Amino acid sequence: MKIILDAMGGDNGPDANIKGAVNAITKVKAEIVLVGKEEIIRSKIKEFYGKEIEEISDRLTIHNATETIQMEDQPTVAIKHKKDSSMVVGFNILKQDEGDVFISAGNSGALLAGATLLIGRIKGIDRPALAGILPAYESQLLLMDCGSNTNCKPINLLQFAQMSSIYLKNTFGIEKPKIGLLNIGTEETKGNELVKESYKLLKEKSEELEINFVGNVEGRDAFSGKIDAIVTDGFTGNVFLKTTEGLGKFVKRTLKESLLKNIISKIAAVPSLPAINRFSKTMDYKVYGGALFLGVKKPVVKAHGSSDEKLFEYTILQAEKFVENKAVEQMIEAFDKK
Repeated sequence: MKIILDAMGGDNGPDANIKGAVNAITKVKAEIVLVGKEEIIRSKIKEFYGKEIEEISDRLTIHNATETIQMEDQPTVAIKHKKDSSMVVGFNILKQDEGDVFISAGNSGALLAGATLLIGRIKGIDRPALAGILPAYESQLLLMDCGSNTNCKPINLLQFAQMSSIYLKNTFGIEKPKIGLLNIGTEETKGNELVKESYKLLKEKSEELEINFVGNVEGRDAFSGKIDAIVTDGFTGNVFLKTTEGLGKFVKRTLKESLLKNIISKIAAVPSLPAINRFSKTMDYKVYGGALFLGVKKPVVKAHGSSDEKLFEYTILQAEKFVENKAVEQMIEAFDKK
Protein backbone atom coordinates (compact mmCIF):
# COMPACT_ATOMS: atom_id res chain seq x y z
CA MET A 1 0.00 0.00 0.00
CA LYS A 2 1.14 3.54 -0.75
CA ILE A 3 -0.12 6.59 1.17
CA ILE A 4 0.30 9.90 -0.67
CA LEU A 5 0.73 12.93 1.61
CA ASP A 6 0.60 16.54 0.46
CA ALA A 7 3.71 17.71 2.32
CA MET A 8 3.13 21.40 1.67
CA GLY A 9 -0.57 21.87 2.51
CA GLY A 10 -1.97 23.26 5.76
CA ASP A 11 -1.23 26.07 8.17
CA ASN A 12 1.77 24.25 9.66
CA GLY A 13 3.23 22.76 6.49
CA PRO A 14 5.67 21.44 5.65
CA ASP A 15 7.05 21.00 9.20
CA ALA A 16 4.04 19.29 10.81
CA ASN A 17 3.37 17.20 7.69
CA ILE A 18 6.92 15.84 7.62
CA LYS A 19 7.09 15.18 11.37
CA GLY A 20 3.71 13.45 11.32
CA ALA A 21 4.83 11.20 8.47
CA VAL A 22 8.08 10.29 10.23
CA ASN A 23 6.14 9.50 13.43
CA ALA A 24 3.66 7.36 11.49
CA ILE A 25 6.13 5.40 9.37
CA THR A 26 6.99 3.07 12.28
CA LYS A 27 3.28 2.40 12.94
CA VAL A 28 2.01 1.65 9.44
CA LYS A 29 2.89 -1.09 6.98
CA ALA A 30 2.41 1.21 4.00
CA GLU A 31 4.89 3.33 2.12
CA ILE A 32 4.42 7.08 2.62
CA VAL A 33 5.12 9.42 -0.28
CA LEU A 34 5.76 13.06 0.61
CA VAL A 35 4.64 15.23 -2.31
CA GLY A 36 6.16 18.70 -2.48
CA LYS A 37 9.30 20.70 -3.09
CA GLU A 38 11.99 18.05 -2.73
CA GLU A 39 14.78 20.45 -1.78
CA ILE A 40 12.73 21.90 1.07
CA ILE A 41 11.56 18.49 2.32
CA ARG A 42 15.10 17.11 2.35
CA SER A 43 16.49 20.15 4.18
CA LYS A 44 13.71 19.99 6.77
CA ILE A 45 14.33 16.29 7.46
CA LYS A 46 18.03 16.98 7.83
CA GLU A 47 17.25 19.87 10.21
CA PHE A 48 14.79 17.87 12.35
CA TYR A 49 16.52 14.48 12.48
CA GLY A 50 20.13 15.02 11.38
CA LYS A 51 19.61 12.32 8.73
CA GLU A 52 18.77 11.94 5.08
CA ILE A 53 15.28 10.67 4.34
CA GLU A 54 16.71 7.35 3.07
CA GLU A 55 18.26 6.77 6.50
CA ILE A 56 14.93 7.12 8.29
CA SER A 57 13.03 4.44 6.36
CA ASP A 58 13.03 2.86 2.92
CA ARG A 59 9.23 3.24 3.03
CA LEU A 60 9.43 7.04 3.25
CA THR A 61 10.01 8.70 -0.13
CA ILE A 62 9.64 12.05 -1.89
CA HIS A 63 7.82 12.95 -5.11
CA ASN A 64 8.84 16.40 -6.30
CA ALA A 65 6.22 19.08 -7.01
CA THR A 66 7.33 22.64 -7.70
CA GLU A 67 4.13 24.56 -6.87
CA THR A 68 1.83 24.97 -3.87
CA ILE A 69 -1.87 25.82 -3.79
CA GLN A 70 -2.38 28.58 -1.23
CA MET A 71 -5.38 28.97 1.07
CA GLU A 72 -6.45 32.16 -0.73
CA ASP A 73 -6.35 30.59 -4.23
CA GLN A 74 -9.60 30.10 -6.11
CA PRO A 75 -10.21 26.31 -5.89
CA THR A 76 -11.14 25.37 -9.46
CA VAL A 77 -8.69 27.87 -11.00
CA ALA A 78 -5.87 26.53 -8.83
CA ILE A 79 -6.59 22.90 -9.76
CA LYS A 80 -6.67 23.75 -13.48
CA HIS A 81 -3.63 26.02 -13.62
CA LYS A 82 -1.27 24.86 -10.86
CA LYS A 83 -0.67 21.48 -12.46
CA ASP A 84 2.65 20.93 -10.68
CA SER A 85 1.28 21.79 -7.23
CA SER A 86 1.67 19.23 -4.46
CA MET A 87 -2.10 18.76 -4.41
CA VAL A 88 -2.64 18.21 -8.14
CA VAL A 89 0.45 15.98 -8.40
CA GLY A 90 -0.85 13.96 -5.44
CA PHE A 91 -4.24 13.54 -7.10
CA ASN A 92 -2.61 12.42 -10.35
CA ILE A 93 -0.52 9.81 -8.54
CA LEU A 94 -3.75 8.47 -7.03
CA LYS A 95 -5.61 8.64 -10.35
CA GLN A 96 -2.86 6.71 -12.14
CA ASP A 97 -3.06 3.91 -9.52
CA GLU A 98 0.46 4.68 -8.30
CA GLY A 99 -0.91 5.28 -4.80
CA ASP A 100 -3.84 4.05 -2.72
CA VAL A 101 -5.01 7.09 -0.72
CA PHE A 102 -4.32 10.83 -0.83
CA ILE A 103 -4.16 13.08 2.25
CA SER A 104 -4.04 16.87 2.26
CA ALA A 105 -4.56 19.64 4.82
CA GLY A 106 -4.49 22.26 2.09
CA ASN A 107 -7.16 24.51 0.59
CA SER A 108 -10.44 22.68 1.29
CA GLY A 109 -12.22 23.99 -1.78
CA ALA A 110 -9.32 23.00 -4.03
CA LEU A 111 -9.17 19.54 -2.48
CA LEU A 112 -12.88 18.99 -3.06
CA ALA A 113 -12.67 20.38 -6.60
CA GLY A 114 -9.65 18.20 -7.35
CA ALA A 115 -11.26 15.08 -5.97
CA THR A 116 -14.39 15.67 -8.04
CA LEU A 117 -12.70 16.81 -11.28
CA LEU A 118 -9.60 14.60 -11.30
CA ILE A 119 -10.79 11.48 -9.45
CA GLY A 120 -14.50 11.62 -10.24
CA ARG A 121 -17.75 10.86 -8.40
CA ILE A 122 -19.11 7.41 -7.73
CA LYS A 123 -22.03 6.67 -10.04
CA GLY A 124 -25.29 7.49 -8.27
CA ILE A 125 -23.83 10.16 -5.97
CA ASP A 126 -24.62 13.76 -6.87
CA ARG A 127 -22.33 15.38 -4.31
CA PRO A 128 -19.48 13.74 -2.41
CA ALA A 129 -19.15 14.93 1.19
CA LEU A 130 -16.71 15.10 4.08
CA ALA A 131 -17.35 12.56 6.82
CA GLY A 132 -15.73 13.59 10.10
CA ILE A 133 -15.43 11.29 13.09
CA LEU A 134 -15.98 12.73 16.57
CA PRO A 135 -15.94 11.21 20.07
CA ALA A 136 -19.25 10.22 21.64
CA TYR A 137 -20.27 8.49 24.87
CA GLU A 138 -18.64 5.03 24.82
CA SER A 139 -18.57 5.22 21.01
CA GLN A 140 -17.98 7.64 18.15
CA LEU A 141 -20.10 9.85 15.94
CA LEU A 142 -19.91 10.26 12.17
CA LEU A 143 -20.71 13.81 11.03
CA MET A 144 -21.80 14.04 7.40
CA ASP A 145 -21.32 16.62 5.83
CA CYS A 146 -18.77 18.57 7.86
CA GLY A 147 -17.84 21.22 5.35
CA SER A 148 -17.88 20.42 1.64
CA ASN A 149 -21.41 21.35 0.48
CA THR A 150 -22.69 24.59 1.98
CA ASN A 151 -25.89 24.58 -0.11
CA CYS A 152 -27.75 21.28 -0.30
CA LYS A 153 -30.97 19.76 -1.56
CA PRO A 154 -32.94 17.00 0.20
CA ILE A 155 -31.56 14.40 -2.25
CA ASN A 156 -28.04 15.30 -1.10
CA LEU A 157 -28.86 14.66 2.55
CA LEU A 158 -30.53 11.38 1.59
CA GLN A 159 -27.34 10.30 -0.19
CA PHE A 160 -25.24 11.46 2.81
CA ALA A 161 -27.34 9.13 4.94
CA GLN A 162 -26.83 6.28 2.46
CA MET A 163 -23.06 6.77 2.39
CA SER A 164 -22.88 7.05 6.17
CA SER A 165 -24.81 3.83 6.61
CA ILE A 166 -22.69 1.90 4.06
CA TYR A 167 -19.43 3.22 5.52
CA LEU A 168 -20.29 2.47 9.16
CA LYS A 169 -21.62 -0.98 8.35
CA ASN A 170 -18.67 -2.09 6.23
CA THR A 171 -15.83 -0.37 8.04
CA PHE A 172 -16.91 -0.47 11.68
CA GLY A 173 -19.14 -3.54 11.60
CA ILE A 174 -22.24 -1.72 12.85
CA GLU A 175 -25.05 -3.87 11.46
CA LYS A 176 -27.77 -1.19 11.46
CA PRO A 177 -26.16 2.21 12.05
CA LYS A 178 -28.54 4.72 13.59
CA ILE A 179 -28.70 7.73 11.28
CA GLY A 180 -30.17 11.01 12.53
CA LEU A 181 -30.95 14.35 10.89
CA LEU A 182 -29.41 17.33 12.70
CA ASN A 183 -32.19 19.75 13.65
CA ILE A 184 -33.33 22.32 16.22
CA GLY A 185 -35.93 19.94 17.60
CA THR A 186 -37.02 16.33 17.36
CA GLU A 187 -40.50 17.02 16.01
CA GLU A 188 -41.15 16.29 12.33
CA THR A 189 -42.41 19.84 11.74
CA LYS A 190 -39.29 21.58 13.11
CA GLY A 191 -36.50 23.17 11.07
CA ASN A 192 -36.08 25.09 7.83
CA GLU A 193 -37.40 23.94 4.46
CA LEU A 194 -34.29 21.88 3.66
CA VAL A 195 -34.50 19.93 6.91
CA LYS A 196 -38.27 19.41 6.76
CA GLU A 197 -38.16 18.16 3.16
CA SER A 198 -35.12 16.01 3.91
CA TYR A 199 -36.98 14.45 6.85
CA LYS A 200 -39.88 13.50 4.57
CA LEU A 201 -37.55 12.02 1.96
CA LEU A 202 -35.53 10.05 4.51
CA LYS A 203 -38.70 8.70 6.12
CA GLU A 204 -40.09 7.71 2.71
CA LYS A 205 -36.91 6.09 1.32
CA SER A 206 -35.21 4.69 4.43
CA GLU A 207 -36.62 1.16 4.16
CA GLU A 208 -35.99 0.91 0.42
CA LEU A 209 -32.38 2.13 0.80
CA GLU A 210 -31.73 0.17 4.01
CA ILE A 211 -31.14 3.30 6.10
CA ASN A 212 -31.90 2.99 9.81
CA PHE A 213 -33.28 6.53 10.06
CA VAL A 214 -34.10 7.48 13.66
CA GLY A 215 -35.49 10.96 12.99
CA ASN A 216 -34.38 14.42 14.01
CA VAL A 217 -31.51 14.81 16.48
CA GLU A 218 -30.75 17.94 18.47
CA GLY A 219 -27.12 18.98 18.91
CA ARG A 220 -27.19 18.24 22.65
CA ASP A 221 -28.11 14.60 21.97
CA ALA A 222 -25.56 14.00 19.20
CA PHE A 223 -22.89 12.70 21.59
CA SER A 224 -25.18 10.50 23.69
CA GLY A 225 -23.79 7.32 22.14
CA LYS A 226 -27.29 6.45 20.91
CA ILE A 227 -26.64 7.85 17.42
CA ASP A 228 -24.02 6.51 15.01
CA ALA A 229 -24.19 9.33 12.44
CA ILE A 230 -25.87 12.65 11.89
CA VAL A 231 -26.41 14.19 8.47
CA THR A 232 -26.66 17.87 7.65
CA ASP A 233 -25.56 20.40 5.05
CA GLY A 234 -21.88 21.34 4.98
CA PHE A 235 -22.40 24.85 6.35
CA THR A 236 -24.24 23.70 9.46
CA GLY A 237 -21.96 20.68 9.80
CA ASN A 238 -18.80 22.76 9.75
CA VAL A 239 -20.18 25.15 12.37
CA PHE A 240 -21.13 22.13 14.50
CA LEU A 241 -17.66 20.59 14.04
CA LYS A 242 -15.70 23.75 14.90
CA THR A 243 -17.94 24.49 17.90
CA THR A 244 -17.42 20.96 19.20
CA GLU A 245 -13.65 21.21 18.82
CA GLY A 246 -13.62 24.59 20.54
CA LEU A 247 -15.72 23.32 23.43
CA GLY A 248 -13.42 20.34 23.88
CA LYS A 249 -10.38 22.63 24.10
CA PHE A 250 -12.21 24.89 26.57
CA VAL A 251 -13.17 21.98 28.85
CA LYS A 252 -9.64 20.53 28.86
CA ARG A 253 -8.03 23.91 29.52
CA THR A 254 -10.47 24.84 32.27
CA LEU A 255 -10.09 21.45 33.97
CA LYS A 256 -6.30 21.68 33.86
CA GLU A 257 -6.27 25.21 35.32
CA SER A 258 -8.70 24.18 38.08
CA LEU A 259 -6.55 21.22 39.07
CA LEU A 260 -3.37 23.31 39.15
CA LYS A 261 -4.89 26.34 40.88
CA ASN A 262 -3.21 25.79 44.25
CA ILE A 263 -1.28 23.20 46.24
CA ILE A 264 -4.44 21.69 47.75
CA SER A 265 -6.07 21.11 44.36
CA LYS A 266 -2.79 19.66 43.02
CA ILE A 267 -2.56 17.15 45.87
CA ALA A 268 -6.24 16.26 45.56
CA ALA A 269 -5.84 15.66 41.83
CA VAL A 270 -3.08 13.03 42.15
CA PRO A 271 -5.38 10.02 42.85
CA SER A 272 -7.60 11.08 39.96
CA LEU A 273 -4.84 11.40 37.36
CA PRO A 274 -5.60 8.07 35.57
CA ALA A 275 -9.26 9.06 35.18
CA ILE A 276 -8.31 12.59 34.11
CA ASN A 277 -5.92 11.23 31.48
CA ARG A 278 -8.61 8.91 30.12
CA PHE A 279 -11.04 11.82 29.95
CA SER A 280 -8.46 13.99 28.20
CA LYS A 281 -7.80 11.30 25.59
CA THR A 282 -11.52 10.88 24.95
CA MET A 283 -11.91 14.62 24.35
CA ASP A 284 -8.90 14.79 22.01
CA TYR A 285 -10.33 15.05 18.48
CA LYS A 286 -6.84 14.62 17.02
CA VAL A 287 -6.84 10.85 17.62
CA TYR A 288 -9.78 10.51 15.21
CA GLY A 289 -7.74 11.79 12.27
CA GLY A 290 -9.08 13.76 9.31
CA ALA A 291 -12.36 13.72 7.42
CA LEU A 292 -12.95 11.10 4.74
CA PHE A 293 -14.21 12.43 1.40
CA LEU A 294 -16.94 9.90 0.70
CA GLY A 295 -18.49 9.67 -2.74
CA VAL A 296 -15.39 9.78 -4.99
CA LYS A 297 -13.92 6.81 -6.81
CA LYS A 298 -10.70 6.59 -4.80
CA PRO A 299 -9.80 7.23 -1.14
CA VAL A 300 -9.24 10.92 -0.31
CA VAL A 301 -8.78 12.28 3.23
CA LYS A 302 -9.01 15.94 4.27
CA ALA A 303 -6.81 16.70 7.28
CA HIS A 304 -7.59 19.76 9.42
CA GLY A 305 -6.03 22.92 8.02
CA SER A 306 -4.44 23.56 11.41
CA SER A 307 -3.11 20.00 11.74
CA ASP A 308 -0.03 19.54 13.90
CA GLU A 309 2.31 16.56 13.72
CA LYS A 310 0.11 14.48 16.03
CA LEU A 311 -2.97 14.99 13.89
CA PHE A 312 -1.05 14.17 10.70
CA GLU A 313 0.21 10.99 12.34
CA TYR A 314 -3.29 9.85 13.31
CA THR A 315 -4.69 10.83 9.92
CA ILE A 316 -2.10 8.62 8.23
CA LEU A 317 -3.05 5.71 10.51
CA GLN A 318 -6.72 6.35 9.71
CA ALA A 319 -6.00 6.46 5.96
CA GLU A 320 -4.30 3.06 6.07
CA LYS A 321 -7.37 1.59 7.77
CA PHE A 322 -9.62 3.30 5.23
CA VAL A 323 -7.81 1.52 2.39
CA GLU A 324 -7.51 -1.84 4.19
CA ASN A 325 -11.27 -1.95 4.76
CA LYS A 326 -11.94 -1.28 1.07
CA ALA A 327 -14.39 1.46 2.01
CA VAL A 328 -14.49 3.02 -1.46
CA GLU A 329 -14.89 -0.30 -3.28
CA GLN A 330 -17.76 -1.20 -0.96
CA MET A 331 -19.37 2.19 -1.57
CA ILE A 332 -19.14 1.73 -5.35
CA GLU A 333 -20.59 -1.77 -5.12
CA ALA A 334 -23.44 -0.66 -2.86
CA PHE A 335 -24.48 2.20 -5.13
CA ASP A 336 -24.30 -0.06 -8.21
CA LYS A 337 -27.07 -2.12 -6.61
CA LYS A 338 -29.31 0.89 -5.92
